[in-house]
Amino acid sequence: MQPQNLKFGGGLSHSTLNPVILLVVIIVGILICVRGRRQAVSLFLTAGILIPIDQILVLGPLHLPMIRVLVLFGIIRMVRDKTASNLTIFTGGMTRLDKVVIFFSIVSAVNSLLLWRDSGMLVRQAGDLLTVFGIYFLMRHLIRDEGDSDMAVRALVYVAIAVAAVMMYEQLTGHNPYALLGGARASYYSEGLTRQERTRAVGGFGHPLLAGTFGAILVPLFIGLWLKDKKNLKLALAGFAASTVIVLAAASSTPMLAYAGGLMALCMWPLRDWMRPIRWGIVLTLTSLHMVMKAPVWQLIARVDVVGGSSSDHRYQLVNQCILHFKDWWLFGVKDTGAWGWDMWDTANQYVSVADSTGLIPLILFVAILTYGYKSVGAARKAAVGNKSMELYHWSLGGALFANTVAFMGISYWDQTEVAWYTFLAILGAAAITAPALSKAMEPAQEAAPQLILPPRPAYIPNPSRPNSYGRMVTGRWAPKSTMK
Repeated sequence: MQPQNLKFGGGLSHSTLNPVILLVVIIVGILICVRGRRQAVSLFLTAGILIPIDQILVLGPLHLPMIRVLVLFGIIRMVRDKTASNLTIFTGGMTRLDKVVIFFSIVSAVNSLLLWRDSGMLVRQAGDLLTVFGIYFLMRHLIRDEGDSDMAVRALVYVAIAVAAVMMYEQLTGHNPYALLGGARASYYSEGLTRQERTRAVGGFGHPLLAGTFGAILVPLFIGLWLKDKKNLKLALAGFAASTVIVLAAASSTPMLAYAGGLMALCMWPLRDWMRPIRWGIVLTLTSLHMVMKAPVWQLIARVDVVGGSSSDHRYQLVNQCILHFKDWWLFGVKDTGAWGWDMWDTANQYVSVADSTGLIPLILFVAILTYGYKSVGAARKAAVGNKSMELYHWSLGGALFANTVAFMGISYWDQTEVAWYTFLAILGAAAITAPALSKAMEPAQEAAPQLILPPRPAYIPNPSRPNSYGRMVTGRWAPKSTMK
């Protein structure tokens, strides 16, 4: 059974922070405040992903992982930009995707408070809102156009290379260098994880599943970087190789399925005009299988085992028990799912985790995030019709979103993967806003339609030899028409 204090974040009573890490975070934070926009993106992504979440500064009741300290510097940057140059936080205005992300976070926090009614949960939800809004708002503020998006993806290439190097070292030696930092999870990093006598590398992430998923969801982005501009071939190949190493070193089924899902989505490009019937065909196929199978159709999850020893039956039971206990969680979640079956407290499924912990409305809002994400990609691709490289780039964004959709079936994001996820959503928002504007700017100027110019009408010159004709002056007829009797 899961310890109850984990519901509120673990309950550290003192700081577990390496002084070198604190110094690095302060330097990076200052640079985020004073450097250019694109450099700030690279700095935030590098520090936010490579520094593990077990480096925590405790100030009274406040628990500040280093990502939250970086977020505080990011807030200072946003305030400075707003006051100095009057820049809006959301470039192009607030989109539907932005609104859904905000509503999802707020409703999830409110439902958690209604469920627990505990001061510990209030502290935790305040911290979670700071993390989510801080990452998303900062990335949405800094990533304002296609050039900013490219810089973010390039930064992720170098981050992936660093993560791959650490995880490869861990695979070859059995030692994780992150254990030397002495954080709250130093013993976890030093022990290592194995499955069927194979090391499962974790790097600086919270779990091998999360580490491998981080690499898997980046593959379509790196391929899209090359599809957008062939000059990025070497960089894209380096990122692709690093992501592949990360997925293999994690030795987990979920990252491999997300990896394959992203590549499969990219390969659907020739069938892009048939995606609607394909989607409906999949729905009808699953419905038909559910009607003829002895077990529910989601029992097929239990048959997925990519690397051997996978807990696919656990994933099936998570979905099955969530459906069977709908009346328990639909309002605002349930406190304990451990009573539903063996190990059911470990909700290693993003959809099930949202449903069980916060209720039906947050689950609908989370699905809406994915829906509007796909719509943003579709709108951006349609706006780029005629520019094949940009069409392929936006299709690759859809492939990355599909990779996340697949990964959510086997893990829920709660460590540095949140930085990658909300940065990706910010990239989608920038693409949806800037692509139509660029498409309109690239349209050739339309020439004015030629106008028919009639010759000027001759002025009426009265003939002094003839009497004035009132009728000719009014009607304009030039044929003589006497008005005299």
